[in-house]
Amino acid sequence: MRTRIAAALLISLVTPFFGPSPARAQESTEVIRQVVTRVNPQYPSLCRTLKISGSVKVDALVAQNGTVKSLEVKGGHPVLVEAAKNAVVQWKWAPASHETHENVELRFNP
Repeated sequence: MRTRIAAALLISLVTPFFGPSPARAQESTEVIRQVVTRVNPQYPSLCRTLKISGSVKVDALVAQNGTVKSLEVKGGHPVLVEAAKNAVVQWKWAPASHETHENVELRFNP
């Protein structure tokens, strides 16, 4: 028992001197890409009639050149999802050295 406590204490004292792990270092150098062209979604007429509002969260896989390669819906009202996808697929981001995942949230209000 004393050995385990001593080992845990030693690890907690030594870890700060070695700096962040490679995974954390990579996360901290992550740069948020700027949206160059943003297309507003078309509010569906059915939603306007039924006064449906809400937000849709989308994860966009953005290519090096800034175009959207694919979309994954993370949440939102099912009737609003298609309008959100149609808009975000037209967005353009600033170029980068590698593909990135960009989280987008679109809000719909009647």
